[in-house]
Amino acid sequence: MNRPIRRVGLTVLVLFVALVAQLTYLQVVRANDLRNHPGNVRVFLRDINRARGAILSSDGVVLAESVPSADPDDEIRQQRVYPDETAELFAHIVGYQSVNRGNSGVEATYNDQLVGRDVDRLFDLDDLADFFTDEDTRGNVVLTVSRAAQQLAADGLRGRRGSVVVLDVRTGGIVAAYSNPTYDPNLVATHDVEQAEEVFGLLAASPDNPALARAWRERYAPGSTFKVVTSGIALEAELTPRPPSPPGPPYRLTPTSPVYPRIRSLDLPQTDRTLSNFGGSVCGGDLIESFRRSCNTTFGQIGLDLGPLLGEGIERFGISTDPPRTDLHPAVVRSIGPEPEEFRENQPLFAQAAIGQGTVAVTPLAMAMVAQAVANGGVMLVPHVLDHVENGDGEVVPNSSFGIREMGRAMDPATAATVTQLMVEVVNNGTGTAAQIPGVQVAGKTGTAQVQGEDAHAWFVGFAPAEAPVYAIAVLVENGGDLGSEATGGRVAAPIARDVLAGLLAGG
Repeated sequence: MNRPIRRVGLTVLVLFVALVAQLTYLQVVRANDLRNHPGNVRVFLRDINRARGAILSSDGVVLAESVPSADPDDEIRQQRVYPDETAELFAHIVGYQSVNRGNSGVEATYNDQLVGRDVDRLFDLDDLADFFTDEDTRGNVVLTVSRAAQQLAADGLRGRRGSVVVLDVRTGGIVAAYSNPTYDPNLVATHDVEQAEEVFGLLAASPDNPALARAWRERYAPGSTFKVVTSGIALEAELTPRPPSPPGPPYRLTPTSPVYPRIRSLDLPQTDRTLSNFGGSVCGGDLIESFRRSCNTTFGQIGLDLGPLLGEGIERFGISTDPPRTDLHPAVVRSIGPEPEEFRENQPLFAQAAIGQGTVAVTPLAMAMVAQAVANGGVMLVPHVLDHVENGDGEVVPNSSFGIREMGRAMDPATAATVTQLMVEVVNNGTGTAAQIPGVQVAGKTGTAQVQGEDAHAWFVGFAPAEAPVYAIAVLVENGGDLGSEATGGRVAAPIARDVLAGLLAGG
């Protein structure tokens, strides 16, 4: 065989291998993404006329179901409906099935299970036989979220913009994730495409952005609730005294030492600016006093003394790293904070970050996960909304549970125990007394996060019972709600956390 023929043959072989590789990539690696892409017309036509299973809350309330279309001229035979009493309550979690835009929320994540096309089940020969007959293979998706918890969260916010997230400390299951304002998914699930598109346009144009799942899709400055993270990092690190602190050898932080200066403001290095305590108060002392009173000057100094270690440590708490791969849809946005290499050129940034300001921006879900990590002895769990899938007879489909998945360890158990005691002090004798529940020890931290040109956000994060945690919570009220400039996390967010936790612990 001469050289030109060999070259042609080699070229054909290379092209063939490339074609096989591309087909393999599309059919295996990208198969799920392409199959569920809203622009996939074949998938749309396949599913839109197929009755879907129901979506249920953990307390048995139907959140979504399919009914025959009431319009005899409707070419689409099945209409997805969301019961009026829960539609707006669960809109961001459950999502919608839209002729115009495809699926969102649980309707998107668990589409295959709802329509009875769960690929994993095809390995079961009995299910495979059912799949090619008229046997109903639809699954009913049961969530970890309860109607009762969502209602408690909505009642707590009382129409104010914000979010309440509650996690099951033991499993990572999302018990509540309510964002306000919200919307009615029935308006976009209608088969009247012009009407649905008009509603989508109104939702997008609204300054309140009611379609936004604030609980996991919006970032906010966490304010002093971030001192939970700073404390967890600092208690395990070797700190280096840095200006304005007097020079000295590296030290270890404990609850009672060192004793930081009781001052009104902290001079920041590399600038002529200062970091002040809330309301210009004089504050300081050891870690217990400083955490209880939420002293910015103490934590600003801790942030400077940690230096790059603060930027490294926040990643253990899920900040400035890829967010967990949950089953929420759309996906969780990344929470951010300072990078270690920024310290050399911008030390004040780390003083601000240590008190939850500056470049720190987190989701309410991220802060609920921080509280959960403390309650779990330092272990972070992947949050999720799926509990399990049931078949038409109410039987649990094997291997259909999301399960408990560990993200990693944020801190050692001993450190978590220390931070717990600091948080208990906040609720018992500090800024979070409004979160107290008779007969139940609550651990928590308040936050009042400054916002440029607007009133501060009010925060509370915590868990209960402190000695045997069941629920972790994060409450955010944007711009202080109806109290505006007079709002603090202790006055606005802590009472919401108290009412939600008390209701859940009482069996609500």
